[in-house]
Amino acid sequence: MSIATTKAGPYYASGQISFSSLRSNFRAQQRKTTSGGSETFATDNASISASQLLRNTTTTNTSPTVPNATENSNIASSQSNWKTSQFRNSVKFFYITQSSTDTNLDMDDLAWNGNLNKNINKFLFVTGTCGSSTVSSVAASFNATAYNLTFDITGSILGAGGRGGGTSGAPDPSGEAGGTAMSVSSSSGNNVVVLVRSGARIYGGGGGGERGAQGADGSGGRCYNETTTSGCGSAPGCPGGYSDRGTWGGGCCQSTCDWCWGCCERCVRNTQYRRCVQEYNTSGGTGGAGSQGPAGPQGPVGRDGAAGQNGRDGQDGINGKDGVNGQDGVDGERGPEGPQGETGPQGPQGPQGPQGRNGNDGKDGIPGVDGKNGVNGKDGPEGPQGPVGTGGEKGQKGSTGQDGRDGQRGAEGPQGPAGAQGTAGVTFSVSNGVLNITTL
Repeated sequence: MSIATTKAGPYYASGQISFSSLRSNFRAQQRKTTSGGSETFATDNASISASQLLRNTTTTNTSPTVPNATENSNIASSQSNWKTSQFRNSVKFFYITQSSTDTNLDMDDLAWNGNLNKNINKFLFVTGTCGSSTVSSVAASFNATAYNLTFDITGSILGAGGRGGGTSGAPDPSGEAGGTAMSVSSSSGNNVVVLVRSGARIYGGGGGGERGAQGADGSGGRCYNETTTSGCGSAPGCPGGYSDRGTWGGGCCQSTCDWCWGCCERCVRNTQYRRCVQEYNTSGGTGGAGSQGPAGPQGPVGRDGAAGQNGRDGQDGINGKDGVNGQDGVDGERGPEGPQGETGPQGPQGPQGPQGRNGNDGKDGIPGVDGKNGVNGKDGPEGPQGPVGTGGEKGQKGSTGQDGRDGQRGAEGPQGPAGAQGTAGVTFSVSNGVLNITTL
């Protein structure tokens, strides 16, 4: 909590007290209009008498020259015993400023110094944020008899948002009603004003959305798992459960040296590759339960009452979101690319040695089988690079396997009904007095 108390005063802690200064401080002075501002003084050259500087105790007087206040208790209210010395440490206005963030602010429990039931003009500047963590608690409340009290709002007072249907402690499937932002009750009080400045926000919490219905199951799909075995000279067989889809050769993996004006490399074995595929069916995913839908189970609620995310200023909460869609069928994988050819060793630079042969182009990867209702297949690995003599060329890159087809999407769950109605943003009750609500 960040609460600061200031006053117009105290005046005359020491020194002379003149009628002209009393006229300036008590008759000409005007209250400050912002928490960080200063009081102003009207031009006042008219004479002033002791009878005009008596302490006024009438609670229906909305602009007393010398107000009744705890700090002014020494000032006489009748002319028979009035003295200027009684104005030591006297005050004209009383201010409290709320800044930062407060939860469930009890505004009548602040440091008013016993002045709430006196006619001194009092001002509570709300420049920060007042909120509430539960819908049963008001974000900012006042419940006391008060006279000449102004709530000057430039900040935010935000009621708690209702919990979504199906969440702990909330009605299921319906959502919870939003909370009240501000409540002012002043029995027998007078001149209690709520001044809402431009840009201020007094928002009731939005109602929680109702839990969404369960989504439909997704359609089944056809899945493919694919792997490749490889070996020098021959490729091992496929693992259990996989079918053989053919082999292909790669680059040189074993060579020998023939002597012809030096060592001439000659390949005696090439790498062999085998494509192995496993196929199986899969059922579509079960439709998502509405209670777990993103804001099916918990309708998002607006804390700032633009009406919470589920309702505006205490109006009906926004509908809960639809239940989660059924999961898509598993995607077929894309056929692997042909492996990349290995780089052939460089021929020695013997005298008049023959130039090395160009590397063979890598073979294209075998296209992947179309997956039924699955996600895109993986890219096949690159074709092998042919062995390169001096100046030999790289093997060509294997072609990309074909994409598997996407599985069908589960049908959407039906839309959840409207969330519970939010409570009123502000409630006021003043009996035998006057409550003014002004928006600037």
